[in-house]
Amino acid sequence: MRFLFSLLWVLLASITLAAEPNLTLKWENRFLEVIGAHIPGGPIRTHYLEAYCRPGSTDRDWRETVIPHQSKLVSASSDGKRVEIEDRLEDGVVVRHVIEAGKDEVVFIVKASNPTDRESLVHWAQPCMRVDGFVGADPKDAREVYPPYIRHCFLMLDGKLTRLPTTPWALKARYVPGQVYAAASVDRSDVNPRPLSKLVPSSGLTGCYSADEKMILAVAWEPYQEVFQGVITCIHNDFRIGGLKPGETKVIRGKMYLVPADEKSLLSRFRKDFP
Repeated sequence: MRFLFSLLWVLLASITLAAEPNLTLKWENRFLEVIGAHIPGGPIRTHYLEAYCRPGSTDRDWRETVIPHQSKLVSASSDGKRVEIEDRLEDGVVVRHVIEAGKDEVVFIVKASNPTDRESLVHWAQPCMRVDGFVGADPKDAREVYPPYIRHCFLMLDGKLTRLPTTPWALKARYVPGQVYAAASVDRSDVNPRPLSKLVPSSGLTGCYSADEKMILAVAWEPYQEVFQGVITCIHNDFRIGGLKPGETKVIRGKMYLVPADEKSLLSRFRKDFP
């Protein structure tokens, strides 16, 4: 009887541990996977990074905006908790990414340096986060004007978490569909060439609710360039670099949250992390 009790205790403890949040990381071929048994729809995959961008992008062919880059994995811890990536841009800029996973969050520290004697026009960068599994959406519907998945998505307006689609909804741009919400300080000629909303985010926090509305996946960057609802069941919070003078280095901070659907708790945490 004592043996059976001990065995039952071990099994119950194992189930409890398995249910607790515990995130790990994997990066390969420019895709970052955030892995956890508790994540609805499986790992969160982010094209990290999709592109580094020049200013003047709003009404220009996308190929003229992108600064080509090469990426490599510098290191990855054996426990899957930390990866370091290095990007080398065509103009000579070097960007180091240190990414660390906690129980229910992922921390990003990005250090962009220009070791050349020429000014770099790298103004912003795009991590493209795929959310179809998390929100339970079919990617084939992503190119609709109001794709179903965006009803799970949100951004911050007037200090409040606001669900999409927002009103008004911009429809005209060089490329459609999609919706861009630029930070207040960003020149409107320098953003993603998708429909640009007149609405201005009050902060760089954006994300989505899981299909059952029980969890939130959110991401924030400081500084940020824009919040962008994409065309492949993705959401963006594109971080801002703002150009680099010869010899200049800038540090950008980001965080991903995978938490219960408690809006008040998330906002409190975000404001503490990004005062």
